[in-house]
Amino acid sequence: MKTKLICLVAVIFISHSMMAQFHIGIKGGANMNKVDGKSFKQEFSYGYHLGGFAEIGFGNRFGIQPEVLFNQYTTKVDSSFNAIYKNLFNSEKNGNIKLNYLSIPLLLTYKVIGPLSIQAGPQFGILIEQDKTLLENGGQAFKNGDFSLVAGAQLKIAALRVSGRYAIGLNNINDIDNKDQWKNQVLQLSVGIAF
Repeated sequence: MKTKLICLVAVIFISHSMMAQFHIGIKGGANMNKVDGKSFKQEFSYGYHLGGFAEIGFGNRFGIQPEVLFNQYTTKVDSSFNAIYKNLFNSEKNGNIKLNYLSIPLLLTYKVIGPLSIQAGPQFGILIEQDKTLLENGGQAFKNGDFSLVAGAQLKIAALRVSGRYAIGLNNINDIDNKDQWKNQVLQLSVGIAF
């Protein structure tokens, strides 16, 4: 009986402390991105991201922050792109390409001092195609998704969250052929509110 009572008290205590360190919120901000590969201009372009996050604290210093974000990346192709892929794309696009991703970062958070935390972890990206449903796009995630590593910092000021992070793609996102390898890079600046 004593063991059951001790276990019950421990479960209640752990759940209470977990709930006290659990928050959800919304965020949005700017993307400065580029696609590495010889077919693309080696310059950063601008896009945006919107989504939600959860903060799950473990003790005073550590936590996990899973997120679900809609990311829009823009890029421009250079002249070699048209030479390699001239039959696949028409010239009316003027070299501008938009890539829409559903991104799912899973970040480990470490509180450094005061309101400053550093974050790092993996990010899974699903390229959203306009002519497919959400379920069909999700099914393609493991076939031709984008896997990235993310690192950055976040400031917590009451309910306000201000963060900056850098994500670098690790896999080739070129699903046309093997002539050129393409990898995403993005610098994100975000503002969010936790509830």
